[in-house]
Amino acid sequence: MAGKRHRRGAALAAGAGVVALAAGLSGCTGPGGEDGGPDATFAVFAEAPRASGVAEGAFDGDEPGGSAPLAALADPGWLDRTAEATGIPRRALQGYAGAALVLAEQQPDCRVGWNTLAGIGWVESHHGTIFGGSIQPDGRTSDLIIGVALDGQGFQEIADTDGGAVDGDTEWDRAVGPMQFVPATWAAWATEGNGDGVPDIHNIDDASLSAAEYLCYSGRDDGGLGTEAGWRAAIAAYNESPAYLDEVLEYANRYAEESAAASADPTPAAG
Repeated sequence: MAGKRHRRGAALAAGAGVVALAAGLSGCTGPGGEDGGPDATFAVFAEAPRASGVAEGAFDGDEPGGSAPLAALADPGWLDRTAEATGIPRRALQGYAGAALVLAEQQPDCRVGWNTLAGIGWVESHHGTIFGGSIQPDGRTSDLIIGVALDGQGFQEIADTDGGAVDGDTEWDRAVGPMQFVPATWAAWATEGNGDGVPDIHNIDDASLSAAEYLCYSGRDDGGLGTEAGWRAAIAAYNESPAYLDEVLEYANRYAEESAAASADPTPAAG
């Protein structure tokens, strides 16, 4: 769950990821064991190829309707192969890859890979499919994904910051959307990605781009996400749990390997 750091200088609390939605669905264990640990290093930087005919700079989040939407940035063939190889829903993958391509242009020193965004997307909401939902063609989740109340009962305690406008709870904050932003962090980092001019916490394009910018900010003082220190700082800003870092790492590297293998041999296996 995106929480800890804030571009306007205020410190926000980190949270509990997908287990804040439903205890036990994720498990949040990885190669470092139940409590996380020294086996966790940092994820490889995987790049998505740009779609043919879509030039650098085609996406402009400040010009709704007048630019290429984020979901159109990645190569369609690569999306097909990678979605099949990894099991990531293609529409979710469009958001992750598009966000990474935008940040590669805007903040090339950040080096946030689509695979890191996908690792977070898996842990936070199973790519928008948790509770049986899906990412629809327009990028919105078919059902609202809203976590449990962060009331300190097994989770971080975060009193209401939005009057219930984002999460529907006027007493406690809750993590919201496929990338699980708490309301105050969303208020600081909400970014437009799909071209309609309105950042939507329930839209995978908007949420992925917001998450990518948040990660780049969180890891910049430690060298960006291309370094171990920067990657770990960025993931810790999203969620401080060592077990969370382990699981994001596991899935981010797995996705990168599966995508690379599929692109190296793009011919479908004979049935």
